[in-house]
Amino acid sequence: MASEYVFISDLHMGGDEQLTALDFEDELCDFLADLEARGGDVELIVNGDAFGLWEYAEVTGPAKLERVIDDHPRVFEQLRATGSEIDVTLIPGNHDYDLACYDAHVDRLAEFNVSLEQEVAITREVGDARIWIEHGQQHDANNRLPDWGNPDALPVGYFVVQRIVAAAGRYSGRARGDWLRDIQSVAPMEEIPRWLLSNYFYREMSPYLRAVVVPLLLFFNLTLVYLFGTVLETVGILPAQFFTDNPVVNALGVAAYVLELIVAINLVIIAILLLLAIPLWFFRRDLKRTLERFGVLLSGVRVGQGDEPFLNAARAVFEANPDVAVFVYGHTHRASVTEWGDRVVVNTGTWLKKLRHVETWFSRLPGVYYPSFRLNYVRIFADGDRVVVEYEEIDAEQSIDLTRFQRLVARRPPEPTSIPTRTVIDPDGPLELPAAESGRDADLEQRVAASNTDAAAGSSAGERGDDERDRP
Repeated sequence: MASEYVFISDLHMGGDEQLTALDFEDELCDFLADLEARGGDVELIVNGDAFGLWEYAEVTGPAKLERVIDDHPRVFEQLRATGSEIDVTLIPGNHDYDLACYDAHVDRLAEFNVSLEQEVAITREVGDARIWIEHGQQHDANNRLPDWGNPDALPVGYFVVQRIVAAAGRYSGRARGDWLRDIQSVAPMEEIPRWLLSNYFYREMSPYLRAVVVPLLLFFNLTLVYLFGTVLETVGILPAQFFTDNPVVNALGVAAYVLELIVAINLVIIAILLLLAIPLWFFRRDLKRTLERFGVLLSGVRVGQGDEPFLNAARAVFEANPDVAVFVYGHTHRASVTEWGDRVVVNTGTWLKKLRHVETWFSRLPGVYYPSFRLNYVRIFADGDRVVVEYEEIDAEQSIDLTRFQRLVARRPPEPTSIPTRTVIDPDGPLELPAAESGRDADLEQRVAASNTDAAAGSSAGERGDDERDRP
């Protein structure tokens, strides 16, 4: 066992067409080179989704990994160099689930000094305690693998990725710019329609059409005020000519006629929307019931989710395994360090570009998806009889890939949630669980608790002896 563990996850390297681009290649190679230079009794663990193998549609099986290697030779050569100085371990996630299905991947990655452990969860010793390590897809109903290791037993998430994300990669070259490849950074996936609308409006729409639509949208609120004021004039609450036939507006000359035209068009649009609102509501309600009846729309099933299922899983692991001090997972792309008394839950986040929806200064314009990176890693090591969890962020060039119009109308996004850089716990200390969340997934906890014995027994594969550390 190593004396220090370094964790990263959710790199998602690979994919058709523009999806294979790696925005953070320089930072990743520098990070790996720093680990190589440090050397020592260190183990780098990539806990899932190192590769985006689901994002390939034209190749299957082990050929997907070969495509990733061919597309990113610099990263793999640096892995080979880093792996010659420290241990590098990788476990499958859902996007690179193929790694668990073909034993050939073990030998192929070993050529780059990477040890592939085809397990759902592994453990490592840190001092007198243990670290529980997984990707976390088994706690996501849409990405849970029903028969681990079977390449044909795929969850609904695979087909969503194939139909939406992989397809976006294939058609990304037809877009104005490379924005379509950022679809894998849209989270949760329910945001995709709104994200597509935003990019259509700001990037793909004809500039002449946008020049007509933007004034209509900007003056939409003014039209509502004008309509409300006209009603107040009609009933006598406001004096005449306060809104209609206002002398100040009339003094604008030609601009007054343009303003009246915009208001008139918006009034027509409002009238049409009001006429259609009621029948469309009944139509939508009936269509939803029909789709549910035929099983096309699953009521209550969402692609996106919060961290509650994963925290419930951590709760179950801690309760069933008193010697586990740290629970590490990824999958949700939301980095965090959560302290429960003398236990810690770590989400390793993602190295992908992160897109945050921000409102515009003008309420009727579509929101803008503000890009940023939060490249990070987590170090866990023993300090005497304590366990230390350190969260580190890597400086990355924050290129604001927005059009001039988007920059003009978008508000500044809020600062990301701060994460403690250093957390020290006593493995012999108590576990202080937070109050149970409403709607807690009891079935999930029973499943996790029941599987703990198998995973703990299987972790002997993760607790490698010196003979298993030999490199080819």
